[in-house]
Amino acid sequence: MINKVVANADEAIADITDGKTLMLGGFGLCGIPENCITALVKKGTKDLTCISNNAGVDDFGIGLMLKQRQVKKMISSYVGENAEFERQLLSGELEVELIPQGTLATRCLAAGYGMPAIFTPAGVGTEVAEGKEVRNFDGKDYLMEYAFDADFAIVKAWKGDTAGNLIFRSTSRNFNPVMAMAGKITIAEVEELVEVGELEPDHIHTPGVYVHRIFQGKDYEKRIEQRTLRKRD
Repeated sequence: MINKVVANADEAIADITDGKTLMLGGFGLCGIPENCITALVKKGTKDLTCISNNAGVDDFGIGLMLKQRQVKKMISSYVGENAEFERQLLSGELEVELIPQGTLATRCLAAGYGMPAIFTPAGVGTEVAEGKEVRNFDGKDYLMEYAFDADFAIVKAWKGDTAGNLIFRSTSRNFNPVMAMAGKITIAEVEELVEVGELEPDHIHTPGVYVHRIFQGKDYEKRIEQRTLRKRD
């Protein structure tokens, strides 16, 4: 597959229409696709199902999309830093599916590997298991969870090349690589875009075969979600 370098986020997300299911990479506010989120907010695409570890904060990340009522359903693991998310959830405006973090990651991985489902002990005997199949293996119950089926995966990498090969840094590796494998169409924004051959092959985390569009982003804020400072005497 030939990867396509696009000019900017607006061009990258141009065919994301109402009602689509999106994976959005990142962990907390680390490694989130800031430029693509801004472009989606500007475009006003609505009724979206968003699969993300977290829901951003009120004025940043997916929180900006929630503020504009663009998200119909959130599928997440951690949502504790967003007051608007809480308000929409409690008022019934937003459909929410909370998933154990390991299950969220593995369902992404399964989609990337072409596996239809996984079995996990996480959630057995809890509300998470309601309406789902449970099987017993060697005397232990496991919950069957389906692989995600996302129209688009939107990820953010530190470096990428024009063939779509990606390198992630530190915490941003928690969800971006598995999501990059899992979308029907994967869009990558990078801090630095280089020519083919400039990346050390042993350092590449996601091969370009998974990436359909790539562009160099700009104006990354890299906020700290919870700033903790040492108290001085």
